[in-house]
Amino acid sequence: MLGHRGRTWPQMATVARERLAAFSNVRIETSSFENWADRGRRFDVLVAAASWHWVDPWIGWPKAHQVLHPGGWMALIGNVVVRREGEPEVYAETADLHEAFAPGNPDWGHPPLEDQVRATDEGWGPDLDPAGLFGPTIVRLYPTVQSLDGSGFADLLRTTSVYRRLDRGVREPLLEAIAERIRTRLDDRVVRRYLSVSRAGRRAV
Repeated sequence: MLGHRGRTWPQMATVARERLAAFSNVRIETSSFENWADRGRRFDVLVAAASWHWVDPWIGWPKAHQVLHPGGWMALIGNVVVRREGEPEVYAETADLHEAFAPGNPDWGHPPLEDQVRATDEGWGPDLDPAGLFGPTIVRLYPTVQSLDGSGFADLLRTTSVYRRLDRGVREPLLEAIAERIRTRLDDRVVRRYLSVSRAGRRAV
């Protein structure tokens, strides 16, 4: 599995250990959640940041329920790229390039409208709790706006899974073409909007 900026789990764990070395009560463990051995430990809070969508829901939710104390909290944090009606959106300006370099990719498509995402202010959103093991959620939305030039936007895309999954021989020419399109047609400046979404709920039973 690749993490932030292409680092692997062991590399990310090494960075975390270095930065948290002063905190003797912090322990870094490297594993998928499904295979992680809890060794009978129980916790008050479980937080998954931009990662729960990788977890098998039929294993993940029961395991989350199991490792939490009664009344413990489950919290999911994620970032959703959004767009606003009538505002230029970089994917719309580069859809032809995406199709030319990687045709038919099911992950290509316009980001959802910001108002549509804001309307999903109940439940767990796309990360459904299939067995109903957690109670009602508290949802908070935090908007963020990035302004990037063509090269910066291409570098940002290099860190995201949909582009990292592409063969390098496809990915790099595509990203160079996107950067050039931004430079030549969009005055070398694009806006990317996000909603950071926090969903938290207590263990139901």
